[in-house]
Order: sequence, then structure tokens, then C-alpha cells
Amino acid sequence: MAYSMDMTTPNTSASDIRTDSWVEWLAPSIMRPYLRLARVDRPIGTWLLLLPCWWSVALATGGWPDFTLMAQFAIGAFVMRGAGCTINDIVDRNFDAKVARTVLRPIANGDITVRQALLFLMLQLSIGMMVVSQFNPYAMLLAISSLGLVVLYPFAKRFTYWPQLVLGLTFNWGALVGWAAVRGELGWPAVALYVGGVFWTLGYDTIYAHQDKEDDVLIGVKSSALALGDKTQAGLFIFYGATVLSFGLSGYLIDAQIYFYAGLAICAAHLIRQAVTVDISNPPACLAMFKSNRNFGIGILAVIIFNALVL
Repeated sequence: MAYSMDMTTPNTSASDIRTDSWVEWLAPSIMRPYLRLARVDRPIGTWLLLLPCWWSVALATGGWPDFTLMAQFAIGAFVMRGAGCTINDIVDRNFDAKVARTVLRPIANGDITVRQALLFLMLQLSIGMMVVSQFNPYAMLLAISSLGLVVLYPFAKRFTYWPQLVLGLTFNWGALVGWAAVRGELGWPAVALYVGGVFWTLGYDTIYAHQDKEDDVLIGVKSSALALGDKTQAGLFIFYGATVLSFGLSGYLIDAQIYFYAGLAICAAHLIRQAVTVDISNPPACLAMFKSNRNFGIGILAVIIFNALVL
């Protein structure tokens, strides 16, 4: 249980604020709360936001993806993941102060005021705008249109048991933008890639949400972990099955070689392992499994590039 016996004071030993990261011993003290707010010491979120962008760039290029474009997406993903975290923590500051895993986050514990967080958000969004302004007009407008989802996500847990779906729609938007940045338009392969990414996120973030389910019940917010409960394993098979089928369709739409499907099958084994071995009663194991999805995403990127090079 994440709360103390009187059910009012969270147990800070479960906090997700790391005390052993480089932020604590290398960054100037005045910067530390902002770096924690942007989660720079926990890069998994940036990876999960970035990889769909890189998939799509590689898929649309049909060869070695342009290094400059890949770097622009890397910068954009880093900044916009931080901006998303800032928005999330502003909106959830009262909830975060009551949950063991989030009680020490900078806004919840008072290290950063809401006004300071908003100014920091403006800085992050300005840098993000500088990045997307380098894209063609179609890709730039498509990227900017994702901001509605970014703002919606923190509120989703208040009205639906499927905020993970909103996160999936948000985090995988880069699968559309990446294609548009290369081609100047959308294409069905990118749409299939996007749909697969949404289901992928539904899977991995449901696993992640099982860390907070007891606290979520106490404070009255919703998640797919609560919606599925003991049926989570079956849900993962459905979500990850849809992921693989959608990625396979994306390959079909670009006339992928057999190597693509063989590589996809290898990557699918990673997802199957998650669905088979998930332990929803073990928060540390859920976190480790959630983080392992970076490896799946890198694998998909390798499959797309390899397929392009052997065409």
C-alpha cells in the first residue's frame, strides 16, 4: 500500500524521483527541479515518443534516413516530452501530492510554483516550435495539431478508464509527422504504422499503470489497468496482436520484402513474452517491462531500415 496507516500521508519511499541520477550530483541546484520536471533523468519517455517518428522517417525514405531530419526529431521529442510532462504535472499537482510515486515531483512538493512551471513550458514550446519550423509546411501544421492531444491527455483519467488510448494517440503522432516530413503528404503506410503504435502504447502503458492502481482507486482517477484488472494479460494479447498486424500491413503497403516480416516476427516475440510473463501485482517488474519496450521500438526501426537497404 502506498499510503501510511492514516491514509493521508503518502509513503515517499516509492517516489519516482531518483536520488542517484546525474541531475542530483552534476546539475546546478537552481536547475534541478526543472530537469526533474522535464524527466531528463528518465529518458524512456523520450525514446517512446521518438521511435515512431524515426520509424516513419525511415519507412518514407526507403533507404538510409536523413541524419539531419532524424536529429531534428530527436531534439523535438526530447523537448516535447518535457513539455508534456510539465503540462501533466501542472494539471495533476493535487493528485500527485497524494500518490506515493509522484509525491516528490517538483510542483507537487512545492519546489516549483505553477507560474514558474508555465514559464518553463513556454520555453519548451518555443524550442519545439523552432524545430518544427524546419519541416515542410504540411508536416509543420501536422506536428502543431498534436498539441490538442497533449493538453487533453492529463484530463483523460478524470473521465475515461482509457487514458492510455489518449496517450497512444498522442505519443505516436510522430508516425504521421515523420512520413509527412519526408514526403510532404500523408500515406496509408504511415497511418497503419500510427495505428500499430497506438495499440503498442495501450499495451505498455497498461503495464505501467498497474504501479498506481491502488492509489488511483483512492484518489478517484481511472486507467486501463483498473478497467482490465485480472484480464490484463488477455488485453495485452489483443493490443500487441493488433500492433503486429498493423505493422505488417504497413510493410505490405510499401511492398516490403520477406526480411521485413521475419524481423517483425522476431520483434513480436518480445511483445508475446511481455503478455505471457506480466505480473500485475509486482510494480518494479511492471516498470522494468514497460522500459523494455524501447528495445522493441529499436528493433522495429532496424527492421524498417534493413528492409529498405535490401530492396
